[in-house]
Amino acid sequence: GGHPRSFFGRLGTDGNVDIGFNPWVEGINAWVYSLAVQPDGKILIGGAFTTLSGQTRNQIARLNADGSLDSGFNPRLVDDYSPNVYALVLQADGKILLGGDFTTLGGQTRNNIGRLNPDGTVDGGFNPGAGSPVRSIAVQADGKILVGGNFSTLGGQTRRYIGRLN
Repeated sequence: GGHPRSFFGRLGTDGNVDIGFNPWVEGINAWVYSLAVQPDGKILIGGAFTTLSGQTRNQIARLNADGSLDSGFNPRLVDDYSPNVYALVLQADGKILLGGDFTTLGGQTRNNIGRLNPDGTVDGGFNPGAGSPVRSIAVQADGKILVGGNFSTLGGQTRRYIGRLN
């Protein structure tokens, strides 16, 4: 819309750029691949970035509804190479599912899929693991989780490219 934006912007209901929403005055340094809006208006973003608004944020961050960085949310993805978050989905209880190409989430081993509590801490009871990157996640009406990606194993079972978790 003629307004500079780095990797992310917001449109109004009329389809025009929301010029008041520019969260990256200090910049974001790489692609945003996924986003999810929480019921409170906060925005989860995932991608390949390592900095956002001048702060270190490794591939996942949360913005307040006005576009400012939620400084209390920093789950940290770590890997020996360049991790990415390709999928973000909210569950009915407010927990956050994320999929991508990573081996560590919030200091805990998580292979390509993980779940965060609403405050950004790792859900210790959720660790199915996927053998290769997770590219998409969807939650069914019954709460079961559909997972798609480049994997051949999911949750310790042979599943090629698509699987479902309880």
